[in-house]
Amino acid sequence: MAFVELFVVALVPVLKTLIITAVGLFLALERINLLGSTARHHLNNLVFYIFTPALVASSLAETVTSSNIVSLWFMPVNILLTFIIGSVLGWILVKITKTPIHLHGLVISCCSAGNLGNLLLIIIPAVCEEKNSPFGDSVTCSTNGKAYASLSMAVGAVYIWTYIYNMIRASGSQHNNTSTQVPELPPMDMDHESQLALPLIAYQTTHDHHQGHVVKKMKQHIKIWTERIKFKMLFAPSTIATIVGILIGVSSLLRKLIIGNEAPLHVIDSSASMLGEAAIPAMTLIVGANLLKGLKKSEVGVWIVIGIQVIRYVALPLSGICVVKVARHFGLVRSDSLYQFVLLLQYALPSAMTIGTITQLFEVGESECSVIMLWNYALASVALTLWTTYYMWILS
Repeated sequence: MAFVELFVVALVPVLKTLIITAVGLFLALERINLLGSTARHHLNNLVFYIFTPALVASSLAETVTSSNIVSLWFMPVNILLTFIIGSVLGWILVKITKTPIHLHGLVISCCSAGNLGNLLLIIIPAVCEEKNSPFGDSVTCSTNGKAYASLSMAVGAVYIWTYIYNMIRASGSQHNNTSTQVPELPPMDMDHESQLALPLIAYQTTHDHHQGHVVKKMKQHIKIWTERIKFKMLFAPSTIATIVGILIGVSSLLRKLIIGNEAPLHVIDSSASMLGEAAIPAMTLIVGANLLKGLKKSEVGVWIVIGIQVIRYVALPLSGICVVKVARHFGLVRSDSLYQFVLLLQYALPSAMTIGTITQLFEVGESECSVIMLWNYALASVALTLWTTYYMWILS
């Protein structure tokens, strides 16, 4: 495929996402008010508890098998690296820009968590169905591509609903619980000698009870962070759906019972697939609806927005090229060019739309998130398209 043709193939999926986002913005307008704050809250719950788990479970059950899951072991590692590298760069950005404390989790999340689900499910089939695709036969490409995208979406969902969810929750909780403590001064009616003796008394008391204070403070810190981090989200609906989907896919008995038009319980898979199809448009509409609030008022600074874009569309893609090259050099990645394409693409994606869902759930940084997403996806129409085109070109 020519470079221009590859550019067009990569551009269309991104434009589809932007159009649906614009629809969400329109539905949130006051005179329309179909996606007001209450409606968005309920829609977020549907996405979290129903749509996303159904999409993850059905996609994995249909595409992941006992024969191909072993060969895909590097993908979870690759996705983890995108989160680690993005988090480090996001933390540096937070410190440089002196981001408000309640937005720390949001900024780091936008730098680390990419849209590992719906964009891949749109981009990869579009590439495979094109004539003269660089990835060979369209049928084989589509089948393998759906498996890669489904696993990427499932692993990404696990990381997001454990790491990102708890980071945004802890950041917002830390902001709400922050209080300023004023040190106590000696009473004014003390004589001069008594005031001079206070440091000595304080030293003796501290020295006598030093061990007890250390243990007490450690217990307090552990208790605080235990309360802030919601460990039950390790078993979020998406995580459970991932486990269920993989078990069905790798188990020959369960696969025969549920997957395929001739399967006795095929209606279960069909129903899950139908519900899962609502996840992508619902999340995209929420991002667009949240955008209206962000256009009115936002605390996010221009340098924060610019920094996030630089990290997502320059630093991470370049890091991804290095990671995949090293992995290929040491034989950690198989020679399948489509598989390598997906691994590279995971570093060049815009921020995960699920971040908007999480900020909506906790009602922290919603408007700031929408502004970040606005620029993120507006620039994605160019940046992601160029990176996708470049990846296909070097792998063809």
